[in-house]
Amino acid sequence: MVEVEALGIADVPGEFVTRALELAVLSYAGLEGDRHAGLTQRSGVRQKHLPKGTEIRNARQLSLVSVEELSKIAAALGLSHLDSRWLGANVLLRGAPALTAWAPGTRLVFGSGAVLVIDGENEPCRKAGRAIAAAAGADEGLAARFVKAAHRLRGLVAWVERPGTIRCGDPVTLVSR
Repeated sequence: MVEVEALGIADVPGEFVTRALELAVLSYAGLEGDRHAGLTQRSGVRQKHLPKGTEIRNARQLSLVSVEELSKIAAALGLSHLDSRWLGANVLLRGAPALTAWAPGTRLVFGSGAVLVIDGENEPCRKAGRAIAAAAGADEGLAARFVKAAHRLRGLVAWVERPGTIRCGDPVTLVSR
């Protein structure tokens, strides 16, 4: 069974790390107040087919990670634990040992009726690695090691198909394409 273990929001300007929430109220724009909220976003390095700064649909509204994959990353980095907030994650799931391999288009249905649609894998980056190093009190070399350790384990990005509320402890039903 897949369930919501923790929720987070990055609502401090310029801050990557999320702070804990008991519940997340989602709109079509994502998690209001989060740094990734919005119906649209500006294209960047991930959209090589477009000029940088082009307005596009925001399919990266929420970041999802799993307890099981974070444990694997922590072990590879020699850390006792890896807090999902250090990675800027919005939703931490338990019971999803292969979360990052879930196919784009997979839907996550929550008890409130809220639905998230997986856009794709959230590639590991040094920005997350630097946040982890700072929070864990580790050397700056951890940022580079994180990119390799988190390959195919960093989680997913998703967008809101149906607004609603997500709570810690909620079961999640998966609907494949």
